[in-house]
Amino acid sequence: MITTAKRLDTVEEYYFSSKLREVRQLQSEGKSIINMGIGSPDLSPSKAVIEAVAAAILDENGHGYQSYQGLPELRKGMADFYQDQFGVVLNPNNEILPLMGSKEGIMHISLAFLNEGDHVLIPNPGYPTYTSVTNLVGAVPVYYDLKEANAWEPDFEALEKLDLSKVKIMWLGYPHMPTGARGSLALFEKLVAFAKKHNILLVNDNPYSFVLNDNPMSLLQVEGAKEVALELNSLSKTFNMAGWRVGMVLGNPEIIDAVLKVKSNMDSGMFYGIQKGAIAALNCDKSWFEDQNKIYRRRRELTEKLAEKLGCEVYKEGVGLFVWAKLPEGIASAEKFIDEILYEKHIFITPGTIFGSNGEGYIRFSLCVKEEKVEEAIDRF
Repeated sequence: MITTAKRLDTVEEYYFSSKLREVRQLQSEGKSIINMGIGSPDLSPSKAVIEAVAAAILDENGHGYQSYQGLPELRKGMADFYQDQFGVVLNPNNEILPLMGSKEGIMHISLAFLNEGDHVLIPNPGYPTYTSVTNLVGAVPVYYDLKEANAWEPDFEALEKLDLSKVKIMWLGYPHMPTGARGSLALFEKLVAFAKKHNILLVNDNPYSFVLNDNPMSLLQVEGAKEVALELNSLSKTFNMAGWRVGMVLGNPEIIDAVLKVKSNMDSGMFYGIQKGAIAALNCDKSWFEDQNKIYRRRRELTEKLAEKLGCEVYKEGVGLFVWAKLPEGIASAEKFIDEILYEKHIFITPGTIFGSNGEGYIRFSLCVKEEKVEEAIDRF
């Protein structure tokens, strides 16, 4: 009998992978499921993006292997984007590495910097992939609490009390997923100082900055951040290109070069046409963000109405693609609560528990659902 690697004992199948099979089964039985669980944009990329890809497909030189570092004009587009949106100056030749989605960057960074037994600071609640990748590479997850009473920001006194001697990486993501907490430059300054003090690689996962957020920020805006920090970003949410798998990692040349050593052994470059589409997306003007946010703002208002109809208390300060809400008093299990809604009302909502123990007592609604579907969900109650 062929046995699996021991590393698989440390991870479970991704929650949405298994739960969506359950949803599809209900759909196959004729149930009309409204999926408010996942953050997969249902809107389209801009016309300019589609046209750029269509033109690239006809380019006879566009079908071979591409550079591991991406097209020079793509890296320049990413650098210009960061300069325009955040005021962050990056050298496109050695401080930017395009990725096939920022999710792969989590694995590449972990492989580049973590040895077996190294410790990793992971937010609770936070993106589950931080934990699964940490386990897969044989490192040790160490969770730090984020709580509503502290605006979903780290408690630095509590962090300083941890044994930090083996900590190599600290993951964070602001705007925060799943809560939508914005963070602040003052918080980023504290985090950079903390990382420098303890010689920790700080990684900010930043795909939600431009969704319903009037003050987009980058960790790299902090003076000296490049000495200890990387930032991941993505075109998935900002430009409705989730399935295209275009992301980036940004930081100082030595750290980027270490990530490139891993990445260059994992793939053979991003398809030329997708890179051309990404360049067009990065050149979108301010009206693109404004138009997208008009749609998401209407959806958020309706989704908050739905949450309140369920007796939930909405976290009103949240930005990004989700609505985070506290369950009514007396509800003991978020998972039981959402399962009852799934099977009785045929609406799929995400339980906060999949993001960590501090997610118990909360649920998360995606805004990647058309207004008429949210209204239908409200009507089902």
